[in-house]
Amino acid sequence: MRKVVLIMTMSVDGYVVGPVGMSTGGFPEPAELKRWKLDRISRAGTHIMGRVSYEEMGPYWQKSEDAYAAPMNDIPKVVFSKTLKEATWPESSIAKGDLHEEIAKLKKQPGGEIIAWGGAEFAQALSKAGLIDEYVILTRPIAYGGGKPLFSGLTDALKLDVLVTAAYDNGTMLRIYAPR
Repeated sequence: MRKVVLIMTMSVDGYVVGPVGMSTGGFPEPAELKRWKLDRISRAGTHIMGRVSYEEMGPYWQKSEDAYAAPMNDIPKVVFSKTLKEATWPESSIAKGDLHEEIAKLKKQPGGEIIAWGGAEFAQALSKAGLIDEYVILTRPIAYGGGKPLFSGLTDALKLDVLVTAAYDNGTMLRIYAPR
């Protein structure tokens, strides 16, 4: 059975988006980290995301010449939305059903891992529902003091085992966790 892997960038104080939409972007990505991410993303069988991320990422990756563009455009994508009428990004479809049921269907399909991209609300919903098998967290050296946190609305503590840690020269920390 395939696993669901959340890849998320956040600030040192735990926010994936700062106040008024400030993002954790703007940090040059070290070549070693880019190679690692590109390899991981390229092996995915499916990308999943919420509507907001889908609407932001689709137009960007379709025009991009970045090395990430090919796996983002070529690998099937599923957008989770009750309101989106049409999936216009090539290789994409819409999941409108129950989150647990839709994820269960995807996990039973053959292929590489399922990479979840967010946004914040989608990541929170997956986490709260216990649907994430692995968390790949990139922590940037910036603090916001507010915004949208990665973890919100948990009804119980989420205990994690650390699988991998790595530090990069731009201050980014990579940590990979698995729920206990």
